Amino acid sequence: MSCPEKQNTEPHIVTEEVIAAGKWVKLEKTTYVDPSGNTRIWETAKRTTRPTNIDTDGVEIIALLKRTLHKDCVVLVKQYRPPMGCYTLEFPAGLIDDNETPETAALRELKEETGYRGEVVGVTPVTCLDPGLSNCTTQIVMVNINGDDIENINPAQQLGDGEFVDVILLPLDEFQTKINDLLKKEKIVVDSKVYIYAMGISQAFFKPSELPVLKQ
Repeated sequence: MSCPEKQNTEPHIVTEEVIAAGKWVKLEKTTYVDPSGNTRIWETAKRTTRPTNIDTDGVEIIALLKRTLHKDCVVLVKQYRPPMGCYTLEFPAGLIDDNETPETAALRELKEETGYRGEVVGVTPVTCLDPGLSNCTTQIVMVNINGDDIENINPAQQLGDGEFVDVILLPLDEFQTKINDLLKKEKIVVDSKVYIYAMGISQAFFKPSELPVLKQ
């Protein structure tokens, strides 16, 4: 077995050259120096919409709907995603507007996509989404929704032109099982963060031998 190459250089970006740009996304050729001191090239996708005053592109919302005499439910959205060529199951999400905080953006996006009004109970640090491809970042905002409030009994979406979003409510204590059931019934791709969250919830609720498994 060969020894790993000694790292004696602080890796850093040298130049970033735009190869192509659209309205929402641009492709750059990134020249950088690796830990061994070698100069290398990377192709990087970036959003063109990141606000200038923060390092976060958008927010994703883990919203729990709490109602009397009902199980707590996770609020998800189902929508057609052209890059995937099919429907996806995701947390409500959206880009942060200029002069918005992650909390404000999360509550706005939750209202627009699902019709629900909620209360922020937690925010993660800035996290990366696909660091091998892009510099896109997000903050996950935890929100509780009082389903007994009149405004949340029959929530009305506020979707923009060209937006088509179905709201899916799945019980928290059966979250992974219900997702697996959906995957068996229809062609749909689950966002990795949703499924990882489901796996974590399952580990909290079940013994290892009882964990739900998706059988292909």
